[in-house]
Amino acid sequence: MDQDVDLSASPAKKRRLSLEQEEWSAPFEPPFQHDRRTSGNMSVAGRSISHGKPDYKDGANITISASSRLAGQTVAPFLAKHIPNQHRPDLKCRRQVDEPSMDQLQHELEDLSQSDQQAITHVWSLFSAAPAKHRNLMLQGVLTQCCFPQLSYLACNVRELIRIDFLSALPPEISFRVLCYLDTTSLCKAAQVSQRWRALADDDVVWHKMCEQHIDRKCVKCGWGLPLLERKRLRATKRQLQLRATGRGLNEWSPDITPGPEDAQNHKDIPSTFTMAKVVSVPDGGRLHATKAANGNSSEDESYFKPRFRPWKDVYRDRFKVGINWKHGRYSTKIFRGHSNGIMCLQFDDHTLATGSYDSTIKIWDLETCEEIRTLKGHEMGIRCLQFDETKLISGSMDQSIKVWNWQTGQCLSNLQGHNGGVIGLHYDSTLLASGSMDQTVKIWNFEDKSAFCLRGHADWVNAVRLHSASRTVVSASDDGTAKMWDLDTRQCIRTFDGHVGQVQQVLLMPPEFDFDEEGEANQDQDGASSTASYQSAAATSQDAMDASRQECFGSGFSTNAERPLPPRYMLTSALDSTIRLWDTTTGKCLHTYFGHLEGVWALAADTLRIVSGAEDRMVKVWDPKKGYERTFTGHAGPVTCIGLSDSRLCTGSEDCEVRMYSF
Repeated sequence: MDQDVDLSASPAKKRRLSLEQEEWSAPFEPPFQHDRRTSGNMSVAGRSISHGKPDYKDGANITISASSRLAGQTVAPFLAKHIPNQHRPDLKCRRQVDEPSMDQLQHELEDLSQSDQQAITHVWSLFSAAPAKHRNLMLQGVLTQCCFPQLSYLACNVRELIRIDFLSALPPEISFRVLCYLDTTSLCKAAQVSQRWRALADDDVVWHKMCEQHIDRKCVKCGWGLPLLERKRLRATKRQLQLRATGRGLNEWSPDITPGPEDAQNHKDIPSTFTMAKVVSVPDGGRLHATKAANGNSSEDESYFKPRFRPWKDVYRDRFKVGINWKHGRYSTKIFRGHSNGIMCLQFDDHTLATGSYDSTIKIWDLETCEEIRTLKGHEMGIRCLQFDETKLISGSMDQSIKVWNWQTGQCLSNLQGHNGGVIGLHYDSTLLASGSMDQTVKIWNFEDKSAFCLRGHADWVNAVRLHSASRTVVSASDDGTAKMWDLDTRQCIRTFDGHVGQVQQVLLMPPEFDFDEEGEANQDQDGASSTASYQSAAATSQDAMDASRQECFGSGFSTNAERPLPPRYMLTSALDSTIRLWDTTTGKCLHTYFGHLEGVWALAADTLRIVSGAEDRMVKVWDPKKGYERTFTGHAGPVTCIGLSDSRLCTGSEDCEVRMYSF
């Protein structure tokens, strides 16, 4: 009969077995009632195994012995019973073996004697073959015999082992959902964790959501907004990225979201989220194009001419740099000189600048070289207003005429006569042109049927007009101290905005994305992913009720036609009382007044992120629509009369005959 474990006996009194007779096969039976404080050493079959702690006076040694016969009766059935159902935690948490740790373990094992190696390996094999319940029992027994240094060693090692790469374990669509909750800084840090995390954190699904949340609007979570980019591309790719974010459409190729060649290398370990695209290199210029898909159905010649789109992370990074430059006032300046009198109006796009002056000329400039391209001559008096697009330029002058030009050739295409005073303001949208004049009228010109009609109601000069063709409305600003909104179908004034104590010089309709109501913003759907169906339904019902109420406010022309689009909700005006006012067009209420200029405000420009104003005090000021004043630009030697604004540029014109372009 084998000897039982005797905890009370001293090590000298225990019967020992020779190493030649020991088989190291008996199952381990831990004494669960043993106090860990007295478990310094353990004797196994006559050999003392130290745990790195000195012998205690009352310490106990455990003797485990087994004969070959008993080993065959106990161990073999145990292994045969449990090996088919052995516990495999690596299959659940996908944890791989740490190679450096295993190398160290192997070296330490080789330093032991052959019999000790066999004994330790046998214990490992028993534990590996045991099911989860038996494993827990074994671990409990081992833990009861551990001293505090050993428990500390376990705690340090277990803390590292239980860390699981959850993003790698989760399906891609769930990982995208998790990453969409992070801010920009956290996403960039997540991309530094591992190659897998970088592939997920840099995915277009995540960064398209980030762009949609921040670009051309203030984020409801962080209050940060970025300048505008191509909204057309943002909308065009939204649907497909939503499908990919939910796990659908993962194998559908789109030129809008195909990653660049360098990204394809970084993402090659997740073929489920990226369609593997073939990349063709162009030697003369380094331009890269992607084929439709690596399926062999399309030729390289066809794919050569396909456009390359940048990843959304790159787009966000560029917009972020511009936003930071706006915030901290970092810019470069270009000055355009050439007019012989004060500059009264201007407009610019990506490559071209057009300016109108009291010297009766319109000049076209190249923005890159600051050189004058051509001068348009034909007006007999000063130019007060202009607007251009890709094909035409329309100008209004103090000589009571409106001219249509082919600005690329300098040819005057048409001359419109109809006002009895100088034309001070104009704006065209689609096929309609609105003009304001010193004769106190607003005139609407229709380019399709060649018709025109006047809107009368102002008591002084009409300085500025703005059309909104979708709702068929127009707003106007006048020296009589008011701004008015007109219905083009009924040809009636539907709202008068009265609050300025000076002549109103400018009026602007704010974009639909602009929202001044902070509480209303907080209640909107923050990210689309976290909204429930009931919430969306309630929000839609609330919006429908609000639209119905607004239709009643704009008169019979809107209340009788529920399908008619409503005018923009917010409007800006500036006046010679040195203030800028933000209005609610539905109620006619002034929501906010911006103070800061020392003299009258002549020029005004705005987008969803900022308001820019120029005044008689020779200063240009930038305002946050909700927070107020942000920055002042100086440099002009005369009153600032006109302003142009884009996502990364600000252009100002003055009576000092100079145009200053600030590039952020």
